[in-house]
Amino acid sequence: MSEYYNQNPYQQNTSPQNDGVYDWDSTIQQESSFVLLPAGDYRFTIEKFERARYNGGDKIPPCPKAIVTFRVHAPDGTSTLITENYLLHQKLEGKLSEFFASIGLKKKGEPMRMLWTPELMGKSGVCKVYVDNYKGNDGQDKQSNKIKMLYPAYDQPALAPPVQQQYAPPVQQQTAPPAQQQYAQPARNWTPGSFN
Repeated sequence: MSEYYNQNPYQQNTSPQNDGVYDWDSTIQQESSFVLLPAGDYRFTIEKFERARYNGGDKIPPCPKAIVTFRVHAPDGTSTLITENYLLHQKLEGKLSEFFASIGLKKKGEPMRMLWTPELMGKSGVCKVYVDNYKGNDGQDKQSNKIKMLYPAYDQPALAPPVQQQYAPPVQQQTAPPAQQQYAQPARNWTPGSFN
């Protein structure tokens, strides 16, 4: 597997975004949604795709970079997000082929022209996930999920579809309607149009 599967998704340099930005007085509600899945095979859906630039390193020169966010679905209906970088360089052609084969766009043994377009969002497949142990910036031991491999669409393990989470609106307590109140009738001793 490529060394780029072992990058920490929380240390990626992604381009700034305007969507999801809060004002100083915005209202927030959602608690932490971090889910750590056990190692195994899971269905995924591509949730987001961004074009960026890799600045280059010891082994790969500067080149375009695709940042793909996968929503990985557990059988119980929970899910987690895993972000992967795809460097558009010949040395990583195998990883690029694996990605497009996993969503059915690359056929076995055939060349294909890569299409890094918004149509990637919503495509799905099956991946093998592992738990990565690493030291956080605060020195604490941390864990996150990473993708070990993407199965080609023509050779995916059979998995049960994930349970769909049903939306249950919050339960509101029913209260009895207030008793009819008697309101005092206004006095009718005024004359319209006369203000003295």
